[in-house]
Amino acid sequence: MSTINDDQAVLQTIFHPNVPFDEDLQEEQGKQQAVEEGGFDPELLRQATHLEAQGIAAAEGGDLELALEKLDQAIQLLPTRASAFNNRAQALRLNGDVAKALEDLEAALKLSKGSGPVARQGFVQRGLIQRLQGQDEAARSSFEQAAGLGSVFAHRQLALMNPYAALCNQMLSEVMRKSHPKGEKTTC
Repeated sequence: MSTINDDQAVLQTIFHPNVPFDEDLQEEQGKQQAVEEGGFDPELLRQATHLEAQGIAAAEGGDLELALEKLDQAIQLLPTRASAFNNRAQALRLNGDVAKALEDLEAALKLSKGSGPVARQGFVQRGLIQRLQGQDEAARSSFEQAAGLGSVFAHRQLALMNPYAALCNQMLSEVMRKSHPKGEKTTC
């Protein structure tokens, strides 16, 4: 039988495959999630979590219509639970509906009161969408909020967006290219 912590770990892995799996972070997220979800009826929470997991599995399998259907059902069951909005946002984004995805992310951030693991993930996801839309300042703000909540991924994104770091990396690449002509091997 899966738990809320297990389901959250699965969701994290699916939607953030490049973020390193950190057991301590997962344990802390699980504790915080349990506190946040303690106000929900346990049976409704179990059902909503199960529907979310089905939605995630459907999205992973490429069936976005079924994914959206399952996530809609989870939201209808517990409309004040932030997690389902966060996950539906990803299915909407994958389905090409970025405007609705952003609406769901805003709902998730509002319901989570901008704190906890759902908010951290929501800020990261909003930042990624904003960055893809060329809204770098808005993306930077979203990543800063996620980083403030402990997101390692957001910290990396902020470093990548730093113009001084980009210039430094470009200069370092030029130096390395000039000091090691093609064909010459370098050792570290």
